[in-house]
Amino acid sequence: MHSERAPLMLKIAAWGGAIFLHFPLLIIALYAFNTEEAAFSFPPQGLTLRWFSVAASRGDIFAAVTLSLKIAALATIIALILGTLAAAALWRREFFGKNAISLLLLLPIALPGIITGIALLTAFKTLGIEPGFLTIVTGHATFCVVIVFNNVIARFRRTSYSLIEASMDLGADGWQTFRYVILPNLGSALLAGGMLAFALSFDEIIVTTFTAGHERTLPLWLLNQLGRPREVPVTNVVALLVMLMTTIPILGAYWLSRGGDDVAGGGK
Repeated sequence: MHSERAPLMLKIAAWGGAIFLHFPLLIIALYAFNTEEAAFSFPPQGLTLRWFSVAASRGDIFAAVTLSLKIAALATIIALILGTLAAAALWRREFFGKNAISLLLLLPIALPGIITGIALLTAFKTLGIEPGFLTIVTGHATFCVVIVFNNVIARFRRTSYSLIEASMDLGADGWQTFRYVILPNLGSALLAGGMLAFALSFDEIIVTTFTAGHERTLPLWLLNQLGRPREVPVTNVVALLVMLMTTIPILGAYWLSRGGDDVAGGGK
């Protein structure tokens, strides 16, 4: 009897957890269409698209979105390069301190964001670097590297090294082996890791708060709007758009990373 009821209870618990996590997001999405008169009431008394046109005419919103996109793109590029190189080094060779390096690579995303932010700000001040665009990119890259590293090292571990040996035996040089053997096996892992890193960088706020200086990314813009009750409807519209912009890459990363065992040479 217990074994028959367990799957049903697990399904109820899973759906309950999902609803609990996404209910506040649904409320924000609903209030993005709320009328001005009912901006602070529940349930909403009416629906309108007015706030979308108001948000589209705000130059400060576009400036914040553009800045966040630039930062996320640069942080993702840095993460793809460093994360892939680190994964390749730790996969290919056994050496003293390998486990310690793996732990150090994972620490930035395991530590609370406020600790990472304070540490980065202290380091920048010690080096005489003023917080700004480059410091935000550096701060975001610290945890984006981990995302890419985890995806790539997992794919490397499912790739047989005999494929590389066979390529070299057939006369391929290092670049040809990378281009025609390694890269096709890593393609979806790199894309998934890059998309997830981009999404996390785009809506990062804690580390950004300590490293932004006078710059205002979109999450910082939203945080600043919380102190302006009259602009709550516009804030809800922007929050809805941010959710959509970050959800799509995350779903794409999930779709690309599923079935990773089916890649050429994976697990064989």
